[in-house]
Amino acid sequence: MAPRSQRQKHKKPPSVAPMVVIPPTVVTPVPLNLSKPDPSIDALGFFSLDNNVPGLSQLILQNLNMKSYEEYKLVIDGGTPVAGFGFRCPQEMFQRMEDTFRFCAHCRALPSGLSDSKVLRHCKRCRNVYYCGPECQRSDWPAHRKVCQELHLVAVDRLMEWLLVTGDFVLPSGPWPWPAEVVQDWDAWFSMRGSQLEAAMNAVLGSQAMTTLWASVRRPRPDPDVLHGSLKRLLTDALSRPLTLGLGLRALGIDVRKAGGSTLHVIGASHVETFLVRPGDYDELGYMFPGHHGLRVIMVGVDVATDFLQSTSTSPLEPGAIQLSGHRGLYHDFWEEHVETEHLTHPDLVVAFHPGFHASVSLMEAWLPTLLLLRDYDIPTLITVYSQKELTASLQILVNLDIHIIAYGVNPFTSLKPEQVYSNPNKQPAYCNAYYIMFLGNTPAS
Repeated sequence: MAPRSQRQKHKKPPSVAPMVVIPPTVVTPVPLNLSKPDPSIDALGFFSLDNNVPGLSQLILQNLNMKSYEEYKLVIDGGTPVAGFGFRCPQEMFQRMEDTFRFCAHCRALPSGLSDSKVLRHCKRCRNVYYCGPECQRSDWPAHRKVCQELHLVAVDRLMEWLLVTGDFVLPSGPWPWPAEVVQDWDAWFSMRGSQLEAAMNAVLGSQAMTTLWASVRRPRPDPDVLHGSLKRLLTDALSRPLTLGLGLRALGIDVRKAGGSTLHVIGASHVETFLVRPGDYDELGYMFPGHHGLRVIMVGVDVATDFLQSTSTSPLEPGAIQLSGHRGLYHDFWEEHVETEHLTHPDLVVAFHPGFHASVSLMEAWLPTLLLLRDYDIPTLITVYSQKELTASLQILVNLDIHIIAYGVNPFTSLKPEQVYSNPNKQPAYCNAYYIMFLGNTPAS
């Protein structure tokens, strides 16, 4: 792969609020002493559980009736039926996996390490943190009190999420009644959907599925306001990715009405973006751009689920159509095989949800050819990160690579659903797509 010899000048795209211009002196170089790549963020995340709680990854595999991570990965990829491990469906397997995260939040003791007289009991307020005894709970309270209320929301959302998976909670959908440029954040989106959203949530609250859910877990059913709040958070989690794609299209001034449709690449995709994805999950992206001539969304990554792998049609899209497809592999390899050979057109936008290249040297090595490719081919790109700390680290790496940062800031379409850090339960919960970075080409010469 060779970059183009002639580079085109690009006008500065319209600013996005909030937008921050980067002073050239605030970023220090990050050394790129790279080692052997391990591009699977799923694998790194799984085994990193042992860093805080030694033995946790093996306990998970044991409770899932699996002998190795490879067996777990085959199920996630869709290559092995879950029934072979004693589960009726993938959801039941994930529920068993979540139930595994029971260890003393203070001393990190696993159930197998407790004496016969001890048993792990959860915090009665949040139901998400466990202790082996009163002493550990009292000692841990100064740390736990800072996140207890937020973790209570996590516990409610975890149960309510089954209503999305089973289809009992259907997201409000359809053409936007407001002009798209008015809908700049979740507050505007909620106001726009208004009565439609209220009707959808009330229907779920009054359904037999809701009654069955809380009867099954044998817990008191929360007040309607609590359940309404949970449904709203789950809705933002489901729509955060398509609307963040829309944020990139809008902010980078990409014409979605060109003949033949527009192409978007979601790179570094894993089972998070592709497992159990349904055809209509990105419809809201289309409603964000009325009159678009077709949107082709191609997800590329080493952890793309098997059930999502499918060839991308090269024929022009019908106006208003959204096509989803997936390819497994590293993006720079995908580029050489499919884009450089002109089998597929150049993308109008590339998006990476939580690429994680700041987190480890091996991931950085896997991402480096892709980042250089995006830079040298002037591909408009947006990435998201979880936190201010990750934002700073990612900016350092990009600036060190002479990548031209256009804007960065708080994502107006971040997921509002808190995510518990299971291996470190008292860590502040994270929110998907909390911050964004947009970049295009090389840093202009001074």
